[in-house]
Amino acid sequence: MNRPIKKIVLPVAGLGTRFLPATKAIPKEMLPVLDKPLIQYAVEEAVEAGIEEIILVTGRNKQVMEDHFDHAYELENILQEKGKGAAFDVARSMLQEEGRIVYVRQMRPLGLGHAIWCARHLVNGHPFAVALPDDLIKGKPGALKQMVNSYNELGGNMVATMDVAREDTSKYGVITPGSRDGKRIEVKGLVEKPHPADAPSTSAVVGRYILQPEVMDILSDTKAGAGGEIQLTDAMAKLIGKQPFHALEFEGRRFDCGSKLGWLQANLAMAAEDPHMAAGVKAMISSFK
Repeated sequence: MNRPIKKIVLPVAGLGTRFLPATKAIPKEMLPVLDKPLIQYAVEEAVEAGIEEIILVTGRNKQVMEDHFDHAYELENILQEKGKGAAFDVARSMLQEEGRIVYVRQMRPLGLGHAIWCARHLVNGHPFAVALPDDLIKGKPGALKQMVNSYNELGGNMVATMDVAREDTSKYGVITPGSRDGKRIEVKGLVEKPHPADAPSTSAVVGRYILQPEVMDILSDTKAGAGGEIQLTDAMAKLIGKQPFHALEFEGRRFDCGSKLGWLQANLAMAAEDPHMAAGVKAMISSFK
C-alpha cells in the first residue's frame, strides 16, 4: 500500500528580482492575483489535496508570509466593531489549524534542490509533495489533488508536466517519456534545461512534484548543476529505475507568475471568470485594441 501524502514543501526563499522594485520589501509569493496572494493559492491547493502539514522554506524578509497565515487582531477587532462581517470572514479565511503550517530557513541561495533539502528533518522520512507558488495552476480539481489521486494508484515519484514548444524546452526540466496510460506517462529520464536540439521530448516539468524521502539522501550528496545551483531535477533523475516514476499531464491552465506577463495573464484570467468583474474586464481589454 502506498504511504499517503500528508506533507508538502513550499520553497519561498527566492528574491523575486524580476518584480523589483515591488519585491524589494514584499516577497514575490505575496504578490496578489486578484485579491489573494500567490502563496495562499498554493496552500489552498494543498489542503484540497488532503495534505495536513505545510512546510514553508523561507529566507530573509519573509516574515510577512507568517503573518498572513496568522490572526490580525487589530484588523479583526475594527471590522467587528464596524459591523463588516463579510470583510471579517475574508480576513480570517486563510487561517489554518494551529501547527499545520511550519517554517524553516534556507540560509543560502543554493537552488531549488537545496531549498527542498532544508526541509529534510520536517519531512522526516515520509513521502511528500512540492509546489512552487510561482506556478499558479487553475484547475478543478487542483493539480495536486489530481496528482495525489494518481499517486494513490501508482506510488513512487511523480511530476506534473505540460507540452511546450520545442524552442522553450531550455527553460524547463524535460522528461524522456516511456509508456503512456491516458494522462500518465512513465518517466525514463530527466534533464534540466536542455538545448532544444537535445531535448528528449517537449514534455516539460512544471512546479508540482510528489517525491519519496530517499530524494533527501541524494540531495545531501548532489553537487551544483545548471546555473551553479543544486538542481532538484538532477536528484530526481537518480531515482529513475530504482523507484516507480511517472509524469501526469494535469488538467488545467498553468500561469508562470514568476514573470510579469504570466502574472498579468493570471490576473486577467481570474478576473474574467469573476461574475462581478467579467463584463468590465472584457470591455477593458476590448478598449485596448
